[in-house]
Amino acid sequence: MPPNNTIRNGTDSPIDDVGYLTRAEHRVPTLLALTVRPRSRSELWELTGVSSSTIRRTLREFEDRNWVRKNGYQFEATPLGAFVAAAMVEVIERVETERRLRDVWHWLPGEESGFTIEMCSDAVVTVADADDPYRPANRFTSLLRETDRFRFVGFDVALFEPCKDELCRRIVDGMEAEIVDPPRVARYIRSTCPELFAETLESGNLTVRLHDALPPYGVGILDSRIAVSGYDPDSVTVRVLVDTDASEAREWAESVYRSYRRAPTIPLETVAE
Repeated sequence: MPPNNTIRNGTDSPIDDVGYLTRAEHRVPTLLALTVRPRSRSELWELTGVSSSTIRRTLREFEDRNWVRKNGYQFEATPLGAFVAAAMVEVIERVETERRLRDVWHWLPGEESGFTIEMCSDAVVTVADADDPYRPANRFTSLLRETDRFRFVGFDVALFEPCKDELCRRIVDGMEAEIVDPPRVARYIRSTCPELFAETLESGNLTVRLHDALPPYGVGILDSRIAVSGYDPDSVTVRVLVDTDASEAREWAESVYRSYRRAPTIPLETVAE
């Protein structure tokens, strides 16, 4: 029996097997497909889009590693192969999440707030770019149309068109809203659209709490999702919106909202006069 630190099947370390799987894009999908059900070479060839000779060679290499076995004319994953496939899927999903957040992470809540990368695993990440700087605002607007109750704390994404008008219209139409904003937001909205501001308040569906020391990001809580907006102070724009229905993210958002809602606030009347 070989010693415990000896890796058989022609590889020197686990990194070699990982490298083998990732060097060709069809290998992980092939192994994963065989964990779902047995498949023939022709099925795998059609599924992956590679040549029949490549699939034949890949299956032989999988067999050498005891990741698959042949059953008649079909191949199926062994428990070892299924174990490896599940791990590779998790790695790929993690890297996919990281790639979506790589250029915008510094605008989102920091680790000290309790916000984690794991909360973004299944999130919709909407990033502004030069061709469409209002992509996050437009995504936020679409979420507003699908909720009957809305709570928000932090830098206000509703300052940016078309969010402001849509938010006010939804409130006037009956959506319950409670917002914790910095005083400058109330001043801005009141000065730029006083009639809309007054109509929204008069609807009785909006509660505004003003706070001087809010985070430099926004946290919105909707019926079925939460939305985190990342603000770039240099360009004075919302650069990213992350929205998700993950329970862990919602618990975090509710906690952040409660902490600011309970803090001493500034009367709206003092900035609305």
